[in-house]
Amino acid sequence: MSNEIRVRYAPSPTGLLHIGNARTALFNYLFARHHGGKFIIRIEDTDRERHVEDGERSQLENLRWLGMDWDESPETHENYRQSERLPLYQKYIDQLLESGKAYYSYKTPEELEADHAAQEAAGQPPHYVNEYKGMTDSEKEAYVAERKAAGIQPVVRIAIPEDKTYTWTDLVKGDIEFEGAHLGGDYVIQKRDGYPTYNFAVVVDDHDMQISHVIRGDDHIANTPKQLVAYEALGWEAPQFGHMTLIINSETGKKLSKRDTNTLQFIEDYRKKGYMAEAVFNFIAFLGWNPGGNEEIFSREELIKLFDEKRLSKAPAAFDQKKLDWMNNDYIKHADLGRVVEMCRPFLEEAGRADDRLESFVKLYQPQLRSAEEIVELTDMFFKPLAPWDEAEKEIMAEETAPVAVKDFKDKLAEIPEADFVADNIFPLFKAVQKDTGVKGKGLWMPIRIAATGSMHGPELHVAIELLGKEQSLANLEAALNN
Repeated sequence: MSNEIRVRYAPSPTGLLHIGNARTALFNYLFARHHGGKFIIRIEDTDRERHVEDGERSQLENLRWLGMDWDESPETHENYRQSERLPLYQKYIDQLLESGKAYYSYKTPEELEADHAAQEAAGQPPHYVNEYKGMTDSEKEAYVAERKAAGIQPVVRIAIPEDKTYTWTDLVKGDIEFEGAHLGGDYVIQKRDGYPTYNFAVVVDDHDMQISHVIRGDDHIANTPKQLVAYEALGWEAPQFGHMTLIINSETGKKLSKRDTNTLQFIEDYRKKGYMAEAVFNFIAFLGWNPGGNEEIFSREELIKLFDEKRLSKAPAAFDQKKLDWMNNDYIKHADLGRVVEMCRPFLEEAGRADDRLESFVKLYQPQLRSAEEIVELTDMFFKPLAPWDEAEKEIMAEETAPVAVKDFKDKLAEIPEADFVADNIFPLFKAVQKDTGVKGKGLWMPIRIAATGSMHGPELHVAIELLGKEQSLANLEAALNN
């Protein structure tokens, strides 16, 4: 194996890029870039039943959107899809068959299912029992001939030495070991359709591509000893393994599941809602890793410089949607206005709100946007009839001074010529109303806000009134007085 650090992200094109897979890609990317190594994309497309036509495009497109680049991939190298590597797998399967380290297995799926049911009834974990166990050579020969005559297509299984202990020092979890006798029996390395299984193909691929480190989720821990069996049988050195802890939903405390419908879990969703790629990248980098300290906002370049695999967490990573929204808001607040305008434009255009106030709307709400999509709901007051007051708003508007402040403000607003109806000319009116009426503080501002905008909350009031326009502002204030 080369001394160069070479890591890979090897997705199956069976669906869109999920947060968990994006984290795997991102940690491999940071590890490679931090150490000056190579980051490789390999497509594991041997699961033909679950293959999604657009899956590969989605994976690569969304990784690029997040800000990752790679050194080798199916776009630049031949045979970087498993479906293109079948002759290579066959070569090593034949080698194992010839050396007696693998064999053809003729047990049918129905027989295996019956075996597992019997084992479960006996309180045993499901496992494969070598079907040739106890057979003489002649009995084995007769058994194989009978199965072939029945048209049964075999699989190929690799023999697991049951008396061997498989160990490795995990980059995240430290020393791990599995007894060969507890791996579920000789496992399949080639399916009946001729395709290799994951646990075999990944070994051939990682060896062939000189992968030095395999960083992946801890749901692969049970696969690692099986892969070590194949490495040993083929006489190859295994890469170093590191297994990241699972991601849990911060609200439920349970493993993040695709059934968590209240949580966005696909990168495509964040793109469509108008999140900033840098924010999503930054957020994912903290799912099971941190550089120490309290700072949480880092650029991609800073994360590459700071990344240290020794700081990968042993505790589950909590996916907190509120934290991601906070982080994205921080990025939007500090982004160039022109960029945020272009992020918001498609949403306003789709809603029929892309008039000459578009940039002003975005500038007004940029400090509070958690995603560009939110610009539509935030601009409702400028395009929809005001909603009826809620109980809290009714209580404020019932105060004796509320109509006094609203009427005086309305009268003064009406005196501003249309051409001069701008925020800078509206703002002084509040002090003038206070002087005239003696109403001040919340008793002044809040009734005017509710009357003009229909809400107790919102952007700077004088700016909002400018964007509403003179005619609409006066109409809203008059309606409030007549409520």
